[in-house]
Formats: sequence, structure tokens, C-alpha cells
Amino acid sequence: MTGTQPNLQKKICMLGSFGVGKTSLVRRFVESVFSETYLTTVGVKIDKKIVALGDRTMTLILWDVAGEDDISPLKMSYVRGAAGYVLVADGTRQPTLDVALSIRQRIEAEYGALPFVLLLNKSDLREQWQIAPQTLEELPSKGCTARLSSARTGEGVEQAFRDLALAISR
Repeated sequence: MTGTQPNLQKKICMLGSFGVGKTSLVRRFVESVFSETYLTTVGVKIDKKIVALGDRTMTLILWDVAGEDDISPLKMSYVRGAAGYVLVADGTRQPTLDVALSIRQRIEAEYGALPFVLLLNKSDLREQWQIAPQTLEELPSKGCTARLSSARTGEGVEQAFRDLALAISR
């Protein structure tokens, strides 16, 4: 065998409320594109992308789960077998952060602690944000570190998925 290790395949779930940008984040990450057209995900849409991690690669199998304001037991079953997940909240809508944190609690209760990334999407619309700075400062005490992202500009997208892949590979 040469110096490279075999490709790992890992399932990642994209979770959050309706309209927070999960599908747009996946499209930005996988295809490097952004579209103004809103596409509603029905059920789950699966994409994949290979990420280089030093001397090996990892194929991220991205399960873009349809958003809703409460994740149902059926949707919770989509998380089964996942190596990690991306929680997405929309910075312009405070309730979407509450939903994301609730989803995290339910996942931990059902599946234990899995690696995850919390993305506060739509950072390109900061002047319209409803999430208070104090709320963001309190997140580490809840075991979360929020990252800013924008599917439109690409800010934080590649790095978030890469960091999640690294966390999973440990």
C-alpha cells in the first residue's frame, strides 16, 4: 500500500428550520454556486463531496433534511447512522436558533454526542439580524460555538464542513 489511506465515507445531516439555507449551503459547498431561487426540500436530498484531510480523503454524504419548526420522529430517524451533523440557523430570524438548539438536544438524547457545527447563516445580511450579540455570547455555555456563514458569498462554508470532517476523523 502506498502512503495514502483508503477513502472514508461519512454521513452528515443538514438540520434546521425551513428557509435557513441548508440546501443553499450544500450547493455552495458541493457545486460552488448560489441561486436566488428558493427550492423547498421534500423529505431528504442526498449529495456528496470528497474532502482532502492530509494523506487521506473523506467522502461526505450530505443528507439535506427538509426543514421544519419541530423535527418529527420520522426526521429524527434520518440522523441514524450519521457521523455528524450541521445545525443551521438564520441570523435574520431568532426562532430558528431556538429550533436548532432544540434539535441538538433531541439528537443527543437519542443518539448521544455526535460531532456537529452550528452555522448562523445569512451573514451577508448582518444589518437585518435578529439574534442578539448576548445570545451568541451565551452559546459556549450551552456547549455550542456558532460560526457565521453565507451561502450567497461562501463565507465560512468550506471551513465549516472541513472542520466537521476533521472532528469526525479523530
